[in-house]
Amino acid sequence: MELQSKRILVVDDETYICDLLSRWLTGEGYACDTAESGEAALELMAAKDFDLVVSDIIMPGMSGLDLLTVMKPLYPGVAVIMATGLDDRNTAILSLELGAYGYMVKPFDKNEVLINVANALERNRLRMLSEEYEQILEAQVEQRTREVREREDEIIIRLLSATGYRHDETGAHVKRVGLYAAEMALKLGWNRDAAERIRLAAPMHDVGKIGIPDIILLKPGRFTLEEFEVMKKHTEIGAHILDGSRVPMLQMARDIALSHHERWDGSGYPHGLIGEAIPESARIVAVVDVYDALVHERLYRPALSEEEALTIMIAGGKNYYGPEIFDCFMSLLPALRHIRAQLSDE
Repeated sequence: MELQSKRILVVDDETYICDLLSRWLTGEGYACDTAESGEAALELMAAKDFDLVVSDIIMPGMSGLDLLTVMKPLYPGVAVIMATGLDDRNTAILSLELGAYGYMVKPFDKNEVLINVANALERNRLRMLSEEYEQILEAQVEQRTREVREREDEIIIRLLSATGYRHDETGAHVKRVGLYAAEMALKLGWNRDAAERIRLAAPMHDVGKIGIPDIILLKPGRFTLEEFEVMKKHTEIGAHILDGSRVPMLQMARDIALSHHERWDGSGYPHGLIGEAIPESARIVAVVDVYDALVHERLYRPALSEEEALTIMIAGGKNYYGPEIFDCFMSLLPALRHIRAQLSDE
């Protein structure tokens, strides 16, 4: 430890105590300042950087415990030793609970003072090293988490390109659906981890289309009743592809793939679920998927204006997606427009 780099502030309303401690500490190579009140100590701390404060407890005005309480949140990197003329166990315990590193009783013994000072400085150094190490670890974990999510994004989009080559939904479409869904999840009160899961899971909503014959999947006109029954199977095919995983994101993707064509009033497929029986994740994806599909070009029709798309959606709106989901969707339209502008099909 380089003592010359350590600055100590001695706080005591008795001048001779300040002078005595200052002389002992300076003689050991510490830089030392003194203050005769808690208020004066705070003024000095605002002007200079200190490594340690040695403060009397019983002082006129602001007591040492008051000073400790005020300075700890303001200067968390500064170690504190409390000193008093009264050897009181409860006061000592309270000092330590408030964050002091030591407690000394007058009259002082020089060796005891120097040992307490050295111990407090070393403990504080180790604490700061530990906090710095934790911050480095946290930053590394965050970086690795970002890298994992980026890899997950790429894997999902690349795998979904297998279905994209077989129908007219673009990579931009599935990315937008994920981003829309995450915005809605946050608005609905989901935590950020859950919102991130739906961002990754939502693009897989139509993965089951890989099992639909081209003659139906790529048909430019309306489906016959028989063709529509085959098309409906993409929900169950997608659920089967994603079934059985222990990964929460894939479990959510499975629910979305199976239920994103269910409707709040029970008119959807494949199981005719009603209301809250439909997973919220699937209801979120249902509304944003329809929105994005309507305002972008498809094989069988040109893109609709947002006004035209909303007219169609409002007609079914709360009966299809549920009142809370649809109201949330409508309230987020400015954010959804921004995502569309940032991530166009081009």
